[in-house]
Amino acid sequence: MEATKVGIREFRAGMAEFITSSTPVAVTRHGQTIGYFIPTHGQAEADVAALKRASKTLDRLLAAKSIDVDAVVADFKTTRKRASTPKKPVPAAA
Repeated sequence: MEATKVGIREFRAGMAEFITSSTPVAVTRHGQTIGYFIPTHGQAEADVAALKRASKTLDRLLAAKSIDVDAVVADFKTTRKRASTPKKPVPAAA
């Protein structure tokens, strides 16, 4: 099952529709996929089954794109660490 691609603003605006849908959504920002929303419905057992199916779908999507999950996680951690590090103020030009 292929994920529908939508921009983050469209995703926010249409959240109610995406929640009731059964189609996974690839959320993008500036054309880059930043996450996946995988709706689940029903009881807890059905939710677990849907998450397992979604996990398999995500694994297939990552494999199809030859994406190394460990590299993505490492990149995320590096980026997050850089973003949380306080920046030194730039001296004003005289």
